[in-house]
Amino acid sequence: MKTILKTIKINCEIGGERLDVFLAASLPELTRSAAQKLLEDGGVTLRGVPMQKNHRTSPGEVYSVALNEPEESFAAPQQIPLDIVFEDRDVIVVNKPRGMVVHPAPGHPDGTLVNALLYHCGESLSGVGGVKRPGIVHRIDKDTSGLVIAAKNDGAHLGLAAQLSSRTLARGYDAIVRGVMKMDSGTVDAPIGRHPTDRKRQAVTDRNSRPAVTYYEVVARYKGFTHVRCSLQTGRTHQIRVHLAHIGHPVLGDIVYGRKKPELGLSGQCLHARTLRFLHPSTGEPIELSANLPDYFVQALNVLEKRTL
Repeated sequence: MKTILKTIKINCEIGGERLDVFLAASLPELTRSAAQKLLEDGGVTLRGVPMQKNHRTSPGEVYSVALNEPEESFAAPQQIPLDIVFEDRDVIVVNKPRGMVVHPAPGHPDGTLVNALLYHCGESLSGVGGVKRPGIVHRIDKDTSGLVIAAKNDGAHLGLAAQLSSRTLARGYDAIVRGVMKMDSGTVDAPIGRHPTDRKRQAVTDRNSRPAVTYYEVVARYKGFTHVRCSLQTGRTHQIRVHLAHIGHPVLGDIVYGRKKPELGLSGQCLHARTLRFLHPSTGEPIELSANLPDYFVQALNVLEKRTL
């Protein structure tokens, strides 16, 4: 029997979705299958009553979630260079290179950011993220570069996860998209859920979806392309990529939601998590960090700057 590490409470604001879906979306350390297993084991209660995975959430409900102490980690420490932007005894923020997976997964058992963090931080990473995701508060895709924050202890992890849910932990992204955007700024307010026929993709859909809002503003326009900055009100899987493709401006190099072949020599989407803002989980001090555009992004801009509108 595993030992309960922490019991946390999660407040439901909107309601109307299956509880396992809500839990997986609310807690970055839980996959949907892990949320279902937690429900089957009686680890989620509402006013002391164990909940089932097919329970539909209602606004105002507060769920108690018992997170279990992680067993021996499946991820091994690996000496992999890290571009550390900020670090203290509670948190570490890394500028993740493009092509690095955040945590071990099928097809990527090692060489991940987690392997590198385990080597750098030793045993100080939070266990709340589970055996394969120690310390990880939020994720970005393999081919998305930029800032990722990890927690070094459980208190910091739970505090940062709460900020992620309440949106006081804010992330800003730069992207190059296909097409010339007409508006200087705009909002994409469209629900996102699993693609109805392709389980590996997300889509704008009203079926089993969650609200999703992305804000964007134009940085520069080029012939056939636009450099934009995006910020998130919500944090759905692939949100920026899905939303920009939905309005007819898929991210350059995104072969999943855009053109099916690489462009401008890019092997993946031209998307960079450039800024990160949060309240320090121990001191409450506002922390604002940024990571310069990486070489692949700058090189793409240099190519576009040679073109005229």
